[in-house]
Amino acid sequence: MSGERRRYLVLARRTAAFDEAVIGPHHAHLDALRGQGRLELAGPFSDRSGGAYIVRAGSLAEAEAIAFADPLHVRGSSEVTVHEWNAAP
Repeated sequence: MSGERRRYLVLARRTAAFDEAVIGPHHAHLDALRGQGRLELAGPFSDRSGGAYIVRAGSLAEAEAIAFADPLHVRGSSEVTVHEWNAAP
């Protein structure tokens, strides 16, 4: 790819093993992405079942590497999935 960054939707659904202690490290992960200019939007679901965020990456593999480094995934607190998103304004 020629350096173009596409949008990817990261969905994080809480598992039975969810631990509130992971929220701080998760926010630090998002802050780091924001600082790199990769994070467009993020937030929890109102029913507290999880949340979602949009990242910019050059490929699905790159977006998955970003999402799977999230402490929510690493610690097994959430099931994380990544989808290329062709969002329109």
